[in-house]
Amino acid sequence: MKKSTILLGILLASMVSQAQSDSTKHATSSTTYTFYVDGYYKSDFANKLENNKTSFTNSNNALKLGMASIKVDQVIGKFAGTIDLGIGKRVEEFSYNDKGFAQNVKQAYVSFAPNSVIKFTAGKWATHIGYELLDAYSNRNYSMSYGFSYGPFFHTGLKADIALGGKWAMMLGVAQPTDFVSSTSKDKILIAQLSTATKDDKLKAYLNYQGGKDKSQFDLVLNGVINSQFAINYDGTIANIAGTNWTSNAFYFNYDPNAKVGFTLRSEFFNDSKSAVGVGTSIFQNTLSANFHFSKFTIIPELRFDNAKDKVFFNKSSDLIAGAGNFILAAVYKF
Repeated sequence: MKKSTILLGILLASMVSQAQSDSTKHATSSTTYTFYVDGYYKSDFANKLENNKTSFTNSNNALKLGMASIKVDQVIGKFAGTIDLGIGKRVEEFSYNDKGFAQNVKQAYVSFAPNSVIKFTAGKWATHIGYELLDAYSNRNYSMSYGFSYGPFFHTGLKADIALGGKWAMMLGVAQPTDFVSSTSKDKILIAQLSTATKDDKLKAYLNYQGGKDKSQFDLVLNGVINSQFAINYDGTIANIAGTNWTSNAFYFNYDPNAKVGFTLRSEFFNDSKSAVGVGTSIFQNTLSANFHFSKFTIIPELRFDNAKDKVFFNKSSDLIAGAGNFILAAVYKF
């Protein structure tokens, strides 16, 4: 961990040094700050904490801090740097392999774009795989999908983003084992993305990949805008761990009657019947969330129902059953 921290420090110092040199050449400079905090109350209908099998909402009948976060993005000429810090259960679960202050570092990376075609990035960044994101304000559902929860959270390494012309672009990189900032393992992973869109951007597609020794994952994200009120998104993934697969297919149906109110239904088909990630069954989950916007403040009431092929949930009498449900009331403030 110390080696990784030192490396990131050297990279940041190099960026600042180069930026100072560039400043003499009248390089453009800009700094952006993003602050946000979220909290929630969750009630499992059977009053069983064990019924939670996805990330970030592992509580019951209690008010909880999701995360308080500050992100700083600075661009100086062809160089850019990002430091993204957080406190709370979200970042603790996100950086679950780290300890101490390193656990509070969501992202820390530097970039260099010599021209408009290619950009190089080194450091730690949130994964490109999947539709959902760590920060609560970036999602319309407050609870997370199974696909997000059992996929990668972040990567640490080096990547290149390449513009291919028109709406086409690609990313290639090499990284530490998934969700590790530092590792003694000699095995690294290859990460990649191919993206495109229609001319009007009403349909966007992202084909994502990560792969290494005994592990691989392919993921497809489609974002479709029907009109100003309706949109449909899809996230489909298949992952292989030591010869055993798990899959997720999630659909997000968005309806925004006006700028103040929005609704999202997430329907996900998750299959881990061979217990690649320890769930041991297939689950069909439906989550209905409303988003009420009051300037920088968003209230998210949410109903969620999970129905499994096998009895993996508990009822109030602690008997195993096939289904579970819960209610969440969340608040997100971004400024």
